[in-house]
Amino acid sequence: MTVIVPILGAEPAADSVPDRIGVLLVNLGTPDSADTKGVRNYLREFLSDPRVIENQGLFWKLALNGLILRTRPARKAKDYQKIWNTETNESPLKSITRAQRQKLATSLAAHPNIVVDWAMRYGNPSIRSRIAALHDQGCTRILVVPLYPQYSAATSATVCDEAFRVLSEMRAQPTLRVAPPYYRDRAYIDALAASITAHLATLPFEPERIVASFHGMPQAYIDRGDPYQSQCQATTEALRKKLGLDENRLLITFQSRFGYDQWLQPYTDKTIEGLAKEGIKRLAVVMPGFASDCLETLEEIAQENAELFLHNGGEHFSAVPCLNDSDGGIAVIRQLVLRELQGWL
Repeated sequence: MTVIVPILGAEPAADSVPDRIGVLLVNLGTPDSADTKGVRNYLREFLSDPRVIENQGLFWKLALNGLILRTRPARKAKDYQKIWNTETNESPLKSITRAQRQKLATSLAAHPNIVVDWAMRYGNPSIRSRIAALHDQGCTRILVVPLYPQYSAATSATVCDEAFRVLSEMRAQPTLRVAPPYYRDRAYIDALAASITAHLATLPFEPERIVASFHGMPQAYIDRGDPYQSQCQATTEALRKKLGLDENRLLITFQSRFGYDQWLQPYTDKTIEGLAKEGIKRLAVVMPGFASDCLETLEEIAQENAELFLHNGGEHFSAVPCLNDSDGGIAVIRQLVLRELQGWL
């Protein structure tokens, strides 16, 4: 007599050990040192990526090697020195991303087969080295988590490029998943709103305006189909709704433009200067496109733009910290990870 056992009812052997699953948090990157050499090495890698500078032709290569890498590293090194974590001799971005990994791992302790690691797209630790480390620890499946709430080809896509480049050289490849952007996830918007509300409650003033500043991008990239701008707008609109603010109270701007091409507007610095000149005395700035504080938030916004506002007539300025490794920030990443690991756990 033939006995048929339904496959759906089959259970794994009691002594079977589930495969290890790697979770790799990836942030943008940072120089290894706050000196000219360290910044030059970092900028060379960053600006040689065709996802960041799409036209890597002869003119750009001449400009990069003949001018930019000769002059810009010394100036940027001074900016990094203003925010450098001297205790650990590293940038805040590296310190924070490491802390995010540690706290995420702790929050996932109920899943002992999950191994959490972290990497930088540019600089160290590299994506290549950490995928290799996860593979060596027996991770047959890896979830890559780009720490960018909003997708762009210059951030999220280049993480995918590098991860698959690494896999292309491996004989025994792990299975790979990539977490999607989370620009309007409820947990993310709720965490942002709670963070902003808590920060504003500590201030001795009530801001007349709040500026939501996102990293900029050449307008040409958007014209070619990059969804970044629309996702930034969706984040801002969801945040307005959550905080009960209209577009006059919570403004959207774009920072960190580079070169002479037109970038996404309105520009953060021009907006902040204009608000001060219009008579706005109290201003707060939040950076919803950054999962972790870095040069662009700690130096460009909290120092340069604060000085710009005060110099032009403003009186009170505050930069709202990013979610970083706060309980709310880790909860956002944890939810994202568990959602994307469905079917693997």
